[in-house]
Amino acid sequence: MSAPRLPTTVDEYFTLPEDGSIRDELLDGVYVVSPEPTVRHQRAAMTLGRLLMPALAESHHLELFSVPGNIVLGPRTVVEPDVFVIRRPSSNAHWRDVELPLLVVEILSPSTARHDRWTKRRLYQRAGVPQYWIVDLDARLIERWRPEDDRPELLMERIAWKPDDSTAAAEIDLRSYFAEILD
Repeated sequence: MSAPRLPTTVDEYFTLPEDGSIRDELLDGVYVVSPEPTVRHQRAAMTLGRLLMPALAESHHLELFSVPGNIVLGPRTVVEPDVFVIRRPSSNAHWRDVELPLLVVEILSPSTARHDRWTKRRLYQRAGVPQYWIVDLDARLIERWRPEDDRPELLMERIAWKPDDSTAAAEIDLRSYFAEILD
């Protein structure tokens, strides 16, 4: 008996049975399964989502999501970011039809750090995601990447994000954010 064939394309990926107990992604044709996030990891994602919500409160065309949610970045790439903001899709939309995110956030963990910093960063940049944040809980900083960046902007005190002209900016005090999660 042979082992099941792993997906290498988006079409193959979406034929897999939906199983909310695993976190799986397709990174440039490579099928990757990650362990479930820790409490600290989820607290960091949910707290950041809560802090971003004021910038989206008056917008009826933007939505914030946290995992699980799949974003298609190309014919061989499906990612599942920790937190992301997209233009509001129709209520019956499939994940494969969702537009490119305006913001993607990944919370570093030992099992995903290499993919988050290298593989996924390059995929997000290549796809043109306007901002990609990597939250490093141990260093208490956020790396902000834009598509054209060779190096991240390292932020330890404040981070601001304004999705578009119709919304207010979200301004986040990073010292308070990290203290809420870690102290």
